[in-house]
Amino acid sequence: MRRTARRAAAAALLATLLAGCGGHYRPVSDAPVRLGRPYVVRGVTYTPAADPSYDMLGYASWYGSESGNRTALGERFRAKWVTAAHPTLPLPSYVEVTALDTGRVILLRVNDRGPFARDRLIDLSRGAAELLGVRARGHVAVRVRVVEPPERDRARLRRGKAAAPRPDVSPEVAANLRAQLDTGLRAIGR
Repeated sequence: MRRTARRAAAAALLATLLAGCGGHYRPVSDAPVRLGRPYVVRGVTYTPAADPSYDMLGYASWYGSESGNRTALGERFRAKWVTAAHPTLPLPSYVEVTALDTGRVILLRVNDRGPFARDRLIDLSRGAAELLGVRARGHVAVRVRVVEPPERDRARLRRGKAAAPRPDVSPEVAANLRAQLDTGLRAIGR
């Protein structure tokens, strides 16, 4: 009996371990929200934290060749969906991203960790980069702001669809944000 019980336990453990490797993904959901522990990438420590007032200027890039891989949230990464990776925001989070060159604004869902380059705030999925109109450039100046969108927009993003269009910022506001970014970069010597 003992031998049979041990074999059954070993088989159950093996099945559990293999299930984690076999392409099983977490369903797309907003609950539970995860922060995670501090982690180190290339010698830099990142400390995830909730920050409802997060509003930063910096640079975005985009990624898409990882389609089908698992995100940090455990979901399947789908390059055409309107998602992003951020090093410290809770997973998932919703952010408004504004392209400072065009003033275009989109809403997207953060479900992954990254980018891990010192000059970038956020990595957009290919779908988000296309929606924002920045895919051809690859590296663009942006404003990233945490928001609490209506459930209708959340539901669309959870299904891989774009949220309702958001109004673009005026050319004057975009120029002002760009000037703030440039001033900040000069102040830190970049």
